[in-house]
This record gives sequence, structure tokens and C-alpha cells, in this order.
Amino acid sequence: MTNMDTFIFFFNAAVLAGTPLLFGTLGEILTEKSGNLNLGVEGMMFMGAVSGLSAVFLLEMGMGVEIPAVTAVILAILGSFIAGAFGALIYSVLVVSLRTQQNVTGLALTIFGVGFGNFFGEVFGRRSPAGFMTISGAARYGFANLRIPVLSDIPVLGPLFFNYNILVYLAVLLAVFMAIFLNYTRWGLNLRAVGENPATADAASINVSRYKYLATCIGGGICGIGGMYISMVTTSGVWVHNSVYGFGWISVALVIFATWNPTRALLGALVFGGLTILRFYLPLGIPMQIYDTFPFLATILVLIFTSIRQIKEHSPPAHLGVNYFREER
Repeated sequence: MTNMDTFIFFFNAAVLAGTPLLFGTLGEILTEKSGNLNLGVEGMMFMGAVSGLSAVFLLEMGMGVEIPAVTAVILAILGSFIAGAFGALIYSVLVVSLRTQQNVTGLALTIFGVGFGNFFGEVFGRRSPAGFMTISGAARYGFANLRIPVLSDIPVLGPLFFNYNILVYLAVLLAVFMAIFLNYTRWGLNLRAVGENPATADAASINVSRYKYLATCIGGGICGIGGMYISMVTTSGVWVHNSVYGFGWISVALVIFATWNPTRALLGALVFGGLTILRFYLPLGIPMQIYDTFPFLATILVLIFTSIRQIKEHSPPAHLGVNYFREER
């Protein structure tokens, strides 16, 4: 095997490992742009993981037939998005309407989501003849790597960029769309205004609560899709207890690494994805737990670097983590 082959395999593995992190990061970026600091990413990813998989599993069990690949993809995306958005809705009601402490509420959502995912994963698994929740080969085919005519056959570039599953391309398109939305649309600029100074936005007739609810719930739905990626791609359509463990927290760290920028999240997800699978390509003879700290060490270095440079565009929204009391305006 040549060095180029090794690099291509490592790059492919980094992209695949980084995609669920990218979904989680994009969802949290959208949420934090509204001023809500939702630390429940881990919980929403668990909810999306079990809901996306069970949506396909229960339909196949109920109908007694294998469902087509395209149908499986659509069902999984819808199921995971709705589940993640539901978790974020619980958070929004508590934080936006009832004005509870954001950090504590996010941590509670993580605990709830992890329990939700593992509980229903085991309950639905008992209904399967195999003893665990799994989907058919036909449904699983929808999450296999695509072969794009002509493009996939280009030497070097083909294997590097045109040899992934549909969710990878969806995540990349979502990052580009979010960058355009936040920087070049009226709704995106209004959302950023809500996160920076909700009192000023409110005075400009922007409905602060509506923007916070929508951004947080849609962001939670995107995090849910990231969880579904793990259950459908990483574990090949089989429910694995605690399969999402840690990815939500890494996504929160990646938001800082990406400096709240969707396009930088693309690079960040690739870097963090590479760090999570580095143990397989660069054996250093150190304990596995040390490898697990690499993404967080990278985040610390970025925090130090951005703090030294003090660049405004790399700073979090000014009102992040602070509840808005309209009466104090």
C-alpha cells in the first residue's frame, strides 16, 4: 500500500467519523446564534439515534417486508429530526418561557435524552427475532457509500471527495446553506441580532421569543440527524447501547473550535473526525484514553489562540447563555 492510499483511507475515515460531529456542531451553532446555550446536544443526538433507527425498524416489523432504501433514508431523517426538535422544544419551553438556568436545563436534557435513547433502544430490540433492533439489508443500502458516475472514477480526487454516503453530502450542503442564511438573509441577520442584543432586536420589532424557539428547535432537529447517522452508518443499522456516547460533548467543543462559523465547522469536523480515529493510523503505544483527549486538547489550544488575538468575529454571541427579561428592557 502506497502513502497516497494510506492518506486516502485516513481522509475517508476522518470524513465519515466527522459527519455526525458536523451535524451536532451545526445544530448547536444555530441554537447559540439565538443566545441559547443548549448543553443537551448529547441527549438530542441519542433521541435522534434511536428515533431514526426505530422509525425504519418498526415500519418493517409492522409491514413484514423490507422497505426501499430511499424510503428508509427519508423516514430516518424525519424521525430523527422530529425527536431532536422535540428535545429542544422541552429545553425552549423551560429556558425561553419559564426562564430557567440554561446550563442546568441543558445538562438535564442530556440526562433525559441518554435515558430515552437507551430505554427505547432496548425495548424495541426485544420485539425483534434477533433480540436487538436492526434494519434490513435493503433499508441499510440507502446509507451505503454512493458511486457517482464519472466523478467517482477520477484518480485521487474521486476517492477523496466522491465516495461517501448521502448524509455526508447533506451535512456539507447544510453547512453552506447555514453560512448563507446567517450572513446574507434578513432572517439570519435578525437571528444574529437576537443573540447579540435581544433588547435592541425587540425594540426593532423582532419577535425575540419566536426566533429563539425556531432556532433552538431546528438546531435540535439537526443534532438529532447527527445521532441518526451514528445508528445508521457507524453501527450499520444496528442499535448499540450507548453508541452516541461522547459525540454530543465533542460537538459542543467543536462549536468553539469553529468560532461559531458554519463553514469553519467543515474543517473542524474533519480535524476532530481525524483525531477520533487517529489511534488506528498512528499507533503511539499510549493508552486509548489519551487518544480520546486529543479533540479537547485541540479545543483548548484554539481557545488560547482566539483569546490572545481577541478577534470580534471569533467571539460567541454577546448574549449567549443569558435569559432575556423583556420587563428589564
